[in-house]
Amino acid sequence: MVGYDPGSQKAALAPMDAALAGSAAGMVTRALISPFDVLKIRFQLQIERVSSQHPEGKYWGIFQASRCILTEEGLSAFWKGHVPAQLLSVCFGAVQFASFELLTEVVHNSTAYDSQTAGVHFVCGGLAACTATVACQPLDTLRTRFAAQGEPKVYGSLRHAVSTMYHTEGILGFYRGLTPTMVAVFPYAGLQFFSYNVLKNLMGRHTDSYVGANVRSLVCGSCAGVFSKTVTYPFDLIKKRLQVEGFEEARIRFGQVRRYGGFVDCATQIAREEGVRGFFKGLSPSLVKAAFSTGFTFFWYEVFVNAIQNLRVASE
Repeated sequence: MVGYDPGSQKAALAPMDAALAGSAAGMVTRALISPFDVLKIRFQLQIERVSSQHPEGKYWGIFQASRCILTEEGLSAFWKGHVPAQLLSVCFGAVQFASFELLTEVVHNSTAYDSQTAGVHFVCGGLAACTATVACQPLDTLRTRFAAQGEPKVYGSLRHAVSTMYHTEGILGFYRGLTPTMVAVFPYAGLQFFSYNVLKNLMGRHTDSYVGANVRSLVCGSCAGVFSKTVTYPFDLIKKRLQVEGFEEARIRFGQVRRYGGFVDCATQIAREEGVRGFFKGLSPSLVKAAFSTGFTFFWYEVFVNAIQNLRVASE
């Protein structure tokens, strides 16, 4: 069960247990969906139009981009930036789910609201994600830069990347794109938890089948991920554009590069040069990634939560 449930027959989940389950779910999910993330980032950073009918940029379709990356950079390229991405997923999953469980319990104990309603899950999910974002933004920036660079590499290792960014851009360089991230993450995560709650209620919250419950978690999570990603996608694209500023050396061989003066300037330039469709570049691989990512995250989270609770009961 995601969120504090006063009607549960099992003991309330401690924040530490939620953090452990969330980090484990994030780690497993990240390893599975990394190729979709790399494809999404490559499309998001391309200035030229993404079109199979009128190919202008380096990438113009999912399969074409996959073949291109595989041919030029090898299979391992689909896991570029995997170390910071794994650290991001483990950190984000731990902070987000621990915060969410804590916030829903506070709502139940301090207000008259039912902690398992969709509205409460929307607000608590958004706040939990904002907390996790502030804690994990440097790792997200590093992950984006590793996924964005081609060959030869500008950053040879995580340590080299951290050192180079710190000396050339300062500590604020690790927080590039934080504004659009914070603007987008609250509704994005809120809609994920909201949709997941609604869909699970529609499909029946309780079941006698353990497998059936896990499959339902996977399906509900996938649908919630697609819905929330579609609504908030432009903010994610702007964030990625801002995160690679000062990183033009690694982007030149991929096509045109731009410099932006912040969130508003980035949005204005994209609208003027690339049109409305420019805000949705890479949406297709992003939706595939969102479906797998959110579905697997909720699926594995509930699996690990059940495992932790069963171990607690067995040890008593």
